[in-house]
Amino acid sequence: MRLDEDRIEASPERLNRAGEDYLKAVLILQRKTGSVRSLDIAKMLGVSKPSVSVAIKLLREGGFLIMDPEKHICLTELGNEVAEQICEKHRVLSECLTALGVGADVAEKDACRMEHIVSSETIERMRTFISKGKAECERQQKKNLVTPRRRSS
Repeated sequence: MRLDEDRIEASPERLNRAGEDYLKAVLILQRKTGSVRSLDIAKMLGVSKPSVSVAIKLLREGGFLIMDPEKHICLTELGNEVAEQICEKHRVLSECLTALGVGADVAEKDACRMEHIVSSETIERMRTFISKGKAECERQQKKNLVTPRRRSS
């Protein structure tokens, strides 16, 4: 029965906003530098090293992270999957907000807050809306570039 409890503990639904932020930070740092340490996360998120230690411990226990003997932090398969989903939500939200005319800085900050609560279904609909909207805008731009000839009388 313990196996089922472990699976429940390691489910993405058990993550809070801070946990998602830590996973996203690890993914971004891994992409950027290839190797991640607690101090890197603390600097990126603007939190104390003891706060990072507590969060890393919880995320390790949850099955989202592992730490090697040299104290390098790596995402597990589950942790990577969750981090990728959060990053994708952020990207789509930010793109959608800027398409609506929201300034880039505000769109980034709002996307950081929204990425934790918006459903995957909503993100998918936004992604579709953005791609269709872009196609329509491009079609209109091409249409406007071709000026109709005026008939001479």
